[in-house]
Amino acid sequence: MNLILASTSRYRRELLLRLDLPFQTARPDVDETPLPNENSHHLAQRLAEAKARSVARNFPNAWVIGSDQVAELNGQAIGKPENFERAADQLSAASGKTMRFYTSFCLLRAEPHKIIANTDITTVHFRTLTSAEIERYLHKEQPYDCAGSFKAEGLGISLFEKIESADPTGLIGMPLIGLSKALRQAGLNLF
Repeated sequence: MNLILASTSRYRRELLLRLDLPFQTARPDVDETPLPNENSHHLAQRLAEAKARSVARNFPNAWVIGSDQVAELNGQAIGKPENFERAADQLSAASGKTMRFYTSFCLLRAEPHKIIANTDITTVHFRTLTSAEIERYLHKEQPYDCAGSFKAEGLGISLFEKIESADPTGLIGMPLIGLSKALRQAGLNLF
């Protein structure tokens, strides 16, 4: 089965490698700007499908995986911080609060047309963080390309009181439990 990950994210690539399947990667061409009044859940779903469709145009007989994650704090979507200052602001705002992550995937085949999609919702409860802790953490792990300004698979786990999720890989960037089920539904034996 020809499988393509519609992403150049190293995090998603590393996650998909866990399933021990041969796959290729391709860069999707998608405008990720939220629509007016679009909620975080819908944004993650729409972008995951748009990424899969973008790549499927060039690989109509392959199964294409699109995925997207949107972090939400105080009812507002927050993006990747991209630098120390914005990451510090995000973590300061999240200190002692709850952040929700909507991580969607879309498994799509253009010919014959088939689509299987799902969204994992993860709730992260931050402990109260001091400015010094935030600064030390950011200098140590530099999670500037990560929604929420942390790496849960690394030292970032120490920032939390608890995590609520049905799929711990969803927080890292792609929910493998749901994706594994979708791949089986598509006829792929994982082992």
